[in-house]
Amino acid sequence: MLRRQESAVIAGGVLLVLVAVAVTGKLPPGLHECLTYAVVLGIGLPLLWWRRHPAAALVVACTVVMAGIELDLDPGNSAFPLFFALAAIFGFCFRGRAAWIAAGAFVLWIAAVYWRTGDDSPGFLVLLTPGYLGGVVLRLRDETAKQLEIRRTELEAERELFAQLSVRNERARIAAELHDIIGHALSVMVVQAAAGQRLVDADPALAGNALATIADSARRGREDLHKLVGLLGGEEVGSPDLSMIEEIVGRATASGLKVTCRFEGDRDGVAAEAAQLGFRVVQEGLTNALRYAPGAAVRVLVRGAGRSLIVRVENDPAVDASPSILGVGSGLRGLRERVQQLGGRVVAGPTLGGGWVLEANL
Repeated sequence: MLRRQESAVIAGGVLLVLVAVAVTGKLPPGLHECLTYAVVLGIGLPLLWWRRHPAAALVVACTVVMAGIELDLDPGNSAFPLFFALAAIFGFCFRGRAAWIAAGAFVLWIAAVYWRTGDDSPGFLVLLTPGYLGGVVLRLRDETAKQLEIRRTELEAERELFAQLSVRNERARIAAELHDIIGHALSVMVVQAAAGQRLVDADPALAGNALATIADSARRGREDLHKLVGLLGGEEVGSPDLSMIEEIVGRATASGLKVTCRFEGDRDGVAAEAAQLGFRVVQEGLTNALRYAPGAAVRVLVRGAGRSLIVRVENDPAVDASPSILGVGSGLRGLRERVQQLGGRVVAGPTLGGGWVLEANL
């Protein structure tokens, strides 16, 4: 639609120039005047395809100008808008190396016009130079607009990608937090429920202790879930740190694990994120010991040195039969990813004595 309007404007402009040339000429027109009208049309009509074939349009129009000069056909000042348009096309339609070639051709054409006409006045040059410079300015503006549009598209794509990554990372973080909370609480409850089933007839008192441990684990799991919900809602919720390791070790001892915990070195310089992950390492190690090595001795070591932290959880081989609560490894996999994000590493595997060790260097 815009191209059609542009073509209509160009055709109307050429017609106006033709009328202006006719008005200034003699009536009735002779052969000389008719040829002059033909020169005007030869210069103006190629402008209709300047967007699709700018080089061809300029070659035709400039050739017609030179032919008019050779035939001594002067359309007068009325044709100056057409010359101005030709100069603007020279400056606008060519980019890169082609722009320099077009500039050279423009200079050669002006020189040829001055040479063939023998005119030494700067009027023609003064008329064409603003047109050419205007075309150059519009071309640079158009190139800048296209570059900005490309950059905007790239930024939009990057923003969309970052949004997707942010959502993915947030989902992974929520999944890890849920696993840490639910996994540990459920492991304690399943182990204690299995023990309670065995003791309900033989020792009702110990079975009652198992039920009490189940209730306490469920209550703590519910509190942790409330904290997670509050965190997702934007509330300020305190994160677990190294000071809570003794508490979780005490709860694991109450649930039936034989746990010993030892702290070494200085932990004051440890970053908050590393301290939180240290707590999660202990939680994951104790959860796995509950699942796969019930009744085994578990040793927890926390060693700090400046901003570095080593957390190690090692358990002996299982003493009792393991309840049917086998996991899928997502907890250890998620823990390893979180530790690696902080530049640390996780080592997990069987020991020579048949037990299991989980160690994180943060």
